Amino acid sequence: MNNPILRIRPLGFQWATLDPFIFCVHHNDRFPKGNAQQGPAVSLNGRQKGSDFSGKDGWSMYHGDAIPGFPGHPHKGFETITVVRKGLVDHTDSMGASGRYGDGDVQWMTAGKGVQHAEMFPLVHEEKENPMELFQIWLNLPAKHKHADPHYIMFWKEKLPHAEYVSPNGAKVKAEIIAGDLWGVRALNPPPKSWAAESVNAVAIWIIHCPAGASFKLPAAAKGLNRGLYFYEGKQAKIADSEIGVGHAVDLLSESEILITSTGPDAAFLLLQGKPIAEPTIQYGPFVMNTEAEIQQAFAEYRKTQFGGWPWPKYEMVHEKSAGRFAKYADGKTEKQIGRAHV
Repeated sequence: MNNPILRIRPLGFQWATLDPFIFCVHHNDRFPKGNAQQGPAVSLNGRQKGSDFSGKDGWSMYHGDAIPGFPGHPHKGFETITVVRKGLVDHTDSMGASGRYGDGDVQWMTAGKGVQHAEMFPLVHEEKENPMELFQIWLNLPAKHKHADPHYIMFWKEKLPHAEYVSPNGAKVKAEIIAGDLWGVRALNPPPKSWAAESVNAVAIWIIHCPAGASFKLPAAAKGLNRGLYFYEGKQAKIADSEIGVGHAVDLLSESEILITSTGPDAAFLLLQGKPIAEPTIQYGPFVMNTEAEIQQAFAEYRKTQFGGWPWPKYEMVHEKSAGRFAKYADGKTEKQIGRAHV
């Protein structure tokens, strides 16, 4: 029998992924108490203003000046899938849409022909720390949809599908199903122009939590898919016949059923799978196209149009501290969730 493990790679800040994905970033920040402006209630001395990825004291400001996060910036030619495990994200964009989401919510945004958006991390608590953990996954668009209209949808945590697998030792392995289907549970529908919208592409995004000593099986899928398993939390796991330490990505044969056991403490994995788009991919910063000429055209379009401009009073936008979880879309439709996340 062929070894189902194709390659093992260490994880860094930016995780290398396989086609149709572009990359993934795992943010895990221990933000301090917040101030009245929803920024850190501590000195920012010693941090590089506007570009702080230092991890000093367990957190970074990223591109934010007064509030951590990513002020208004452009994207074109792909999708972002933002999975917030802890903390809050404030969204604003060039379409006039906005929102606040977190603590288990997922935002799926098709950048398509071009959009500006901001992702700020409001520190809403003044009396206690504001931990933040999220994944941002970049999923490529095929050439036929790279000029699709920008669009985003919310998968609120209350509606996000979950699956369970009972380990031989009786423990329950739990999974959040963001794309695809696992153990008989199917994900919500992705945006209509996404590579994930066509079932033949077998796109899967799962977060799997495995208790210490428990085992589960990754089911076999179609041959020829790219399948990557990212072991990001825990200590040690047995994947097929190999002992793997935390902080590694494991590329797997998609057509093989694979037994995975947490041989250390509780473990957590992110799985990314899909049929390769198999088109030329040129990435330059926030633009992902098929040719160098298209990249140059994307820059020219952005300089000329600003992808619709920025309709907000500042690029480092946050909502009122008392705002609940909500999404206001470009068409004026608003969704509000009962209760506030992370309070």
